[in-house]
Amino acid sequence: MRLDKFISTYTQLTRSQAKKDLKKGLIRVNGIVQTDSKFKVNLSDDQVQYQGEKIIVKDNFYYILNKPKGVVTANSDKLYRTVMDLIAKEDFRDDLFAVGRLDKDTTGILIITNNGKFAHNILAPNKHVSKTYQALVTGEITKEETLLFKQGITLKDGTKLKPAELVIESYDEIKDVSNVKIVISEGKYHQIKRMFGALGQRVLELHRLKIGELTLPSTLKSGEYQEVDVATLEKYFPNTM
Repeated sequence: MRLDKFISTYTQLTRSQAKKDLKKGLIRVNGIVQTDSKFKVNLSDDQVQYQGEKIIVKDNFYYILNKPKGVVTANSDKLYRTVMDLIAKEDFRDDLFAVGRLDKDTTGILIITNNGKFAHNILAPNKHVSKTYQALVTGEITKEETLLFKQGITLKDGTKLKPAELVIESYDEIKDVSNVKIVISEGKYHQIKRMFGALGQRVLELHRLKIGELTLPSTLKSGEYQEVDVATLEKYFPNTM
């Protein structure tokens, strides 16, 4: 890997900043000052220092994003902004992708990584990683409907879903809307909207609160993201790394 690319990949510096600091003699490779941006770095053997500090080589990156409305879960889109557009240039990598997806009008926690094995294990049905949502739906949800969720809803197309948890939190009689919490262990296309559609109701707002027990930090605003360390992910998702 070219030295300037190495520096921009594994530090907060942009490639242009890396080239400037190389010319200033701020970069050492195996203890020797290196000013050539085209110098080839051996990721296995070479040690690179920036201003005396060793640059740590990381293979995998993990972020949690507080997804806002109006943004699509995709790497690129011709019509809409994507979740990748929210990642700053210094953190962006071509191999990053979202783990699962949230609809354009759905908000909440989304994991972004470049670790395919981890993503597969989070999404794999046999791992039973739950997803918890807050929803505002039309009409009054009844206890009978919570039992239908517990038994496993059958969608309009005949698809039988796994048992899910539906908790009634409040009902606004004037607006005729219910505030509910849903916990599911699978992730079919538009699943929650289709679940309530099978009951004759419509989802007005949908927000994902948790993936497993991993939640958004209270300080993370809509559209913001932050890096998550491996130790935290191993705590919440054992045997997935």
